[in-house]
Amino acid sequence: MMRKCLTASLLALAAAGVAHAAATAEVELKPTVGSTTKGTVRFTQQDGQLRISADIAGLAPGVHGFHLHEKGDCSAPDATSAGGHFNPSSQQHGGPGQGAHHGGDFGNITADASGKASLNLSVPVSQISLDEGAPNNIVGRGMIVHADPDDFVTQPTGNAGKRLACGVVVAGK
Repeated sequence: MMRKCLTASLLALAAAGVAHAAATAEVELKPTVGSTTKGTVRFTQQDGQLRISADIAGLAPGVHGFHLHEKGDCSAPDATSAGGHFNPSSQQHGGPGQGAHHGGDFGNITADASGKASLNLSVPVSQISLDEGAPNNIVGRGMIVHADPDDFVTQPTGNAGKRLACGVVVAGK
């Protein structure tokens, strides 16, 4: 009897651990035609937050727009096939932390003198998530690094210019 209770308890704990495991996804950014920009973006969802971390290289020093786009299609040489910003809640364009904005508005990244940039950002899963079947699920969407800064004002794009790199969000294993 004691052994059955212990086994049942261990199975319950194991199941609870699986239920609380972090969901993950990743993007491999590849350069568009004429660009050398590339990098990796990682997503980790846990405790009601989606953490976004990115490491990007091959940029001109300075500020660049960084957005999640509606389509996971990087087939066009200029990545226009990725469509517009991912906007599951039909908001105006803006910056993260600046009130209403698209789910795909991640703001700007700043490249150093060697052309490298990184980003660490957390957003609530009510905005975007890795939840399968949810309307705000980002798996299969396109990630874009732009040539110019996002001005957070121009609708619907932020006037961030040419697309330098594109990649598709792929669920972790």
